[in-house]
Amino acid sequence: MVTIHDVARAAGVSPATVSRVFNGGNVTPERALSVQQAAAALGFAPNRVARSLRKQRSSVIALIIPDIENPFFTSLARGVEDAAQRTSLSVVLCNSDEDPDKERRYLEVALGEQMAGVIVAAASQDETDLGPLTARGVPVVAVDRRPHEAEVDAVQVDNQHGGEVATRHLLQAGYRRIACITGPRGTSTAEERLAGYRMALYSVRDAAPAGEAYIRHADFRVEGGRAAMRELLALPEPPDAVFVANNLMTIGVLEALREVDRTPPSVGVLSFGDVPWASLVRPSLTAVELPSYELGRAAADLLLQRIEGKPSALQTVVLRTRLQVRESTAGP
Repeated sequence: MVTIHDVARAAGVSPATVSRVFNGGNVTPERALSVQQAAAALGFAPNRVARSLRKQRSSVIALIIPDIENPFFTSLARGVEDAAQRTSLSVVLCNSDEDPDKERRYLEVALGEQMAGVIVAAASQDETDLGPLTARGVPVVAVDRRPHEAEVDAVQVDNQHGGEVATRHLLQAGYRRIACITGPRGTSTAEERLAGYRMALYSVRDAAPAGEAYIRHADFRVEGGRAAMRELLALPEPPDAVFVANNLMTIGVLEALREVDRTPPSVGVLSFGDVPWASLVRPSLTAVELPSYELGRAAADLLLQRIEGKPSALQTVVLRTRLQVRESTAGP
């Protein structure tokens, strides 16, 4: 098999010069011609796959998100891409479907393809393993969700504070049997939003206790919200309001209420995460607005700092939410 050293000897140049010729380096036209003629005579073909992978390490990053259909993650991805484009980085978008096994395969691909870095919204606090990447020196930023014990930079929303503000608003509006439909157990965003709900509810004496009767864990998707709300409506004393821990589940909640001819605000509905049409439906939907685009942009900026080798301690950036009060929580 002809090697780069064989070509170098035939052309009377160093192996480094041969490498520069085939990788677009600065070489005089005479030397370039000599190398190309020697390579042609010997039948040498450069390893284009290896060259491609070497270039990818400085030009491609992976973004792994749990649900591409969720407008929150679509906006987050746009923030990542806009920030990456400023430095000519390309973004490969991967959808984990909240599945740690599928997520692990994408992480292995990012490592095997020598990508410049990875931004990941973890599928699981406990099962997402970023260790193989960090052990190989691949820069990683956790966005929105952070796995336990992951020694990486992170950009997050203050989920507990947002959940507490949302639940306090429902209490102040006069609701007392307030339910919470949150995400899968073990997902950091689900647990933090539930913690905020509990914190607000326990601070009011005449509010119903936040026992399991009024708490449901679902899948962060429309059908999960619908099924959870149906269960809550079947209770002997159904809730008079519901704090829903993401926007897609809120759609399912509204559909379940419509099935029994119940409409907000007679049953208060508050969504953690806005949807594009929230102000257009009637009654309009009260929501915790999330800085999704800013999350993506901040995550990409952090990753770019790591790719450029800027030394600094690990950083955690926390962004605040904003409650947008509309008609769906006007009071029972």
